[in-house]
Amino acid sequence: MKQLLSTALLAACISVTASAQNGLLPADTHATPEMVHLYQNMKRMAATGYFFGHQDALAYGVHWKYNKDSCDVKNVTGDHPAVYGWDLAGIESDQAKDLDGVPFKEQRKYIKQVYERGGINTFSWHMPSPLGGGKNAWDTTHNTVATILPGGENHELYKGWLDKAAAYISTLKGSKGEPIPLLFRPFHELTGNWFWWCRNTCSDIEFVTLWRFTIYYLRQVKNLHNLLIVYNTSGGFETADHFLARYPGDDMADALSFDTYQYDDPAKSDAFEKNCERDLAVIEKIANEKGKLFAIAETGYEQIPYARWWTDKLLKAIGDHKISYVLLWRNAGWNEYMKPPRMHYYVPYVGDVSAEDFKHFYALPQTFFQQEATDAKLYQPPVL
Repeated sequence: MKQLLSTALLAACISVTASAQNGLLPADTHATPEMVHLYQNMKRMAATGYFFGHQDALAYGVHWKYNKDSCDVKNVTGDHPAVYGWDLAGIESDQAKDLDGVPFKEQRKYIKQVYERGGINTFSWHMPSPLGGGKNAWDTTHNTVATILPGGENHELYKGWLDKAAAYISTLKGSKGEPIPLLFRPFHELTGNWFWWCRNTCSDIEFVTLWRFTIYYLRQVKNLHNLLIVYNTSGGFETADHFLARYPGDDMADALSFDTYQYDDPAKSDAFEKNCERDLAVIEKIANEKGKLFAIAETGYEQIPYARWWTDKLLKAIGDHKISYVLLWRNAGWNEYMKPPRMHYYVPYVGDVSAEDFKHFYALPQTFFQQEATDAKLYQPPVL
């Protein structure tokens, strides 16, 4: 194993070192102009507010699927979100749809649509375990990571999966043929214990090696220079050492983030906003020192039964911290696969109990939706 890790680290470290840029440019020194502009504009706008995002916002919502121009956020506020979350899971096994049922053919159209109107696209990847025939991402029964590092039994399989993802990403182009900039959030919630890449299934050095190899391969071998890399932990890290325990290096990340959800009763507890504020204080200090963006990459309260959750909980949780964006999870509607089966959504639809409060949240000067993103011309040189 020591020899395997040494080989992997040597290969990954051949990549560019960009840690001395003081946050003025993305970590990738060959980043496309559009990606550089997006990065700089996101940093600029974080001084006064944050972009609002929603997972799979254009593909489906509560009581609808794949209706042209439908969007739960827009139906309530009159405006689209500024950030749109998508997933790559399924691309590695040549599926026509991602793990949530979105056809990649349609996803490609949505991504181009978002880019053309000035919004931001971000990818997660619920990659199935390459060990044992491609079990799902929640297979934590083995040390999968060790098998896909250079020299591992599944390394060639893993490279093949990266090849397929890169081929798909390469088709995402704007009207002039330019690669569409994407926020790429691999191995998300990496400090949890529920995915095959989490802390209970592999060592810190194995994880860092996997990350560095992956980003090196996509950049240097597949020539993808339109990816802003998002380092993403689960919440509750409390200290900088905990948050950075698996950090792959400044040359391998552009944004720092974590995921956090409300699970207790917000009418009886203020734990959500207190814990979130504590974690944001830690991450903001690190981001400022490293010159990185920082964000809440996933959050929400399922079904939002607390009518004032947006302004009484989420707004207070973010406080005055200069995050770049916050993304709410998906509006799946009725989900028969959950235990127990139930309505599964995180942004209100018309008539929902929190819809009016969401309108108040939308109207705040520090919350940026599609209109603000469009006006900011994020893919053009920033106006100083």
